Amino acid sequence: MEKQENKFGFTSFAENWNGRLAMLGFVIGILTELLTGKGILSQLGLM
Repeated sequence: MEKQENKFGFTSFAENWNGRLAMLGFVIGILTELLTGKGILSQLGLM
């Protein structure tokens, strides 16, 4: 039986996906800010 790498916890697989999703969220936040003309905090109603 082959040894399978865990996909949860502090593994390189999980960390790679965490980084990719963080970059995607950052880009989406910047694009939304450019399209609406309002900052992220303003969009959330915090300012």
